[in-house]
Amino acid sequence: MTTKTTAAAANELLEVLVQMGYPAEFGQLLAAQLGTENTITRLTQYLIHVQPSSAEEIADEMLAICEERDKWVEKKKNEYYNQQVNVWLNRDR
Repeated sequence: MTTKTTAAAANELLEVLVQMGYPAEFGQLLAAQLGTENTITRLTQYLIHVQPSSAEEIADEMLAICEERDKWVEKKKNEYYNQQVNVWLNRDR
């Protein structure tokens, strides 16, 4: 599996959106909001495989991807801090 940079993933997203008839600016906004290579690639794959019928559908999917990413980040933070509390509770006294 080859890895891309965030810029390359954003360019691929722009190409797909322009081919679908949407303005490049729309793609730039989506890529900026998504922010990471993985989330941009997920939206690009969604566009290729689902062929959504409206910009609203695309924006809804982008928001869902962002929400899922944010939940994952929050989960990882909680796991880290829970581990730190456990270390503190189990320390030698």
